[in-house]
Amino acid sequence: MTAHTRTRRGRRKLTEPPLVRWGLTIVALLFLLLFLVLPLFTVFSEAFSRGLGPYLTSVQEPDALAALRLTLLAAAIAVPANLVFGLCAGWTIAKFDFPGKNLLTTLIDLPFAVSPVISGMVFVLLFGRQGFLGPWMAEHDMRIVFAVPGIVLATIFVSFPFVAREIIPVMEAMGKEEEEAAQVLGASGFQTFFRVTLPNIKWGLLYGVILCNARAMGEFGAVSVVSGKIRGLTNTLPLHVEILYNEYNFQAAFAVASLLALLALVTLVLKTLAERRLEQTVRLKPDTTADGEIVRSVRL
Repeated sequence: MTAHTRTRRGRRKLTEPPLVRWGLTIVALLFLLLFLVLPLFTVFSEAFSRGLGPYLTSVQEPDALAALRLTLLAAAIAVPANLVFGLCAGWTIAKFDFPGKNLLTTLIDLPFAVSPVISGMVFVLLFGRQGFLGPWMAEHDMRIVFAVPGIVLATIFVSFPFVAREIIPVMEAMGKEEEEAAQVLGASGFQTFFRVTLPNIKWGLLYGVILCNARAMGEFGAVSVVSGKIRGLTNTLPLHVEILYNEYNFQAAFAVASLLALLALVTLVLKTLAERRLEQTVRLKPDTTADGEIVRSVRL
């Protein structure tokens, strides 16, 4: 018996019967149809149920535009802040060994375990008028809760793990050899980071930024607690959708919700592209070309 024949028989044993494969595929497709395609279809069908004119009127309403601006503002502040934190945390955890390393990794995952409503309540207890820092802030005319700073802080808290959790495995897979080789060749710390480390982690970094941005724009629980839901001032898009729906203005609610759905679809496409490039990045490079690539990267 040839090796090729044994390999083919081994593959046949590892392959599931056609009935099982088709059954699992049908179950997965039905699940996606029920929980993804059907809700998206409902959102867009209800949004355009009265035609294009009412839809445009709903999304161009001053309160809707104010909510959109605030959502983009919170994301524009939260994402860069989490990007800097993620890079610092990823570098520290992947490149160094120190006491409390496991504790730091666990704390980064804290927003995944804590309910967003609870995290919002923490900010209220800290910065509210009756909170720990509330009286001092009131004396100095500083306002966090029920204002834009509170929304930004809550958004940063619920979205800060995403960048760090994406680049830590990539940095660990890279190892330290290329950075050490660059330093031996005379590269400074900034040169090593921008010419060696950053090109190797760029797709993982982009993947984490996309996920962070999606969470920042779609956050509801924590922002709902700290915003005060002041129309035109502290309402983000998710909160504005809730208010419109509670007022039985269903067409306007679904019209504004369609904006979030569009943002989610764009994020999904970008996430897929970044994920493919990330899979290519984490593959091991041939050892014969590593030193040459480092020399070309440093270029002192």
